[in-house]
Amino acid sequence: MKWLWRGLALLVVAIAGAFLIFRVPDTDPAEMRAKYGGPPSQFVELADGCSVHLRDEGPRDAPAIVLLHGSNADLHTWQPWVEDLRGDYRVIRYDQRGHGLTGPAPDGDYRREAFVADVERVAEELGLGRFVLAGNSMGGAVAMGYAMAHPERLDGLVLVDAGGVPMDHRDERKASEAQDEEAGGNLLFTLARLPGINALVASITPRSLIERSLSQSVSNQAVVTPAAVDRYWELLRYPGNRAATLDRFALPREEYARADVARVAVPTLVMWGEEDALIPFSAAHWYSDALADAELVHYPGIGHLPMEEAPERSAADLRAWLAERSLVGATQLAVDRTAPPLAGTR
Repeated sequence: MKWLWRGLALLVVAIAGAFLIFRVPDTDPAEMRAKYGGPPSQFVELADGCSVHLRDEGPRDAPAIVLLHGSNADLHTWQPWVEDLRGDYRVIRYDQRGHGLTGPAPDGDYRREAFVADVERVAEELGLGRFVLAGNSMGGAVAMGYAMAHPERLDGLVLVDAGGVPMDHRDERKASEAQDEEAGGNLLFTLARLPGINALVASITPRSLIERSLSQSVSNQAVVTPAAVDRYWELLRYPGNRAATLDRFALPREEYARADVARVAVPTLVMWGEEDALIPFSAAHWYSDALADAELVHYPGIGHLPMEEAPERSAADLRAWLAERSLVGATQLAVDRTAPPLAGTR
């Protein structure tokens, strides 16, 4: 018995030593704000008292587009789209609660309803009337939830490899969708959902884990740059964000009922990478089939982040879809205003 207790004591010491050796501390908030929160960043206090890291770019009188990032990402994931769109559209993006420089939610609420409420608070704070709402992954699920709650506020909805689809959705597509079965994943997300193991994620988060997780999420490996990995790694370690991730992943999975989605009449663009290993391509069909007014565009050889993996193609598809709905940007409006009237017009 004495040897058993000695063995247990040595094991505890070994675990404690390993924890101290491999523990990765939080990043310094001031350093992170200096690195990732420079102009045109703002820190906006919402009606509930929460301060949100936000960027609001483009002409104020142009159609507004609000962009919602995915789980464990941040507003920088939309940079390629913003660079393409901000000359013609008012483009707004922000770090959602528990992410980026916004940090953990003061109320500790990470249910989808809280994320949806934040969209409305941001829209009210910025004085938005109607706008287009786009979201990727978790952000897509939030965008879908907002469209259900506030359809009157939206000129359009853009779902980019969006969450919220029922796990059994592939049953509806039967054998024809067999090739879309989820074959990959994200190591960080997997570990964060494992009881016991997930607690280590809050303290032991090596950079190699983040690099591998990002690499697993995309097919175009060109986006897995050292700078991108550093950003994901450093902002995950922004004080409180790792604990927020665990709190969020501990919640029951939230799925949308097809009947509820079908009631949304907002014009919707569904955009999907055909090689998405996190949310398979068959989910794109689930959304496009269920929504009343949806158009589907998809990208061969692209994974979970089309706005980063195929920025030119995806931004061009978005522009074309907006133009079809007369949501033209500032440049086109200026051209239209200076063009001579057509014959027969007054």
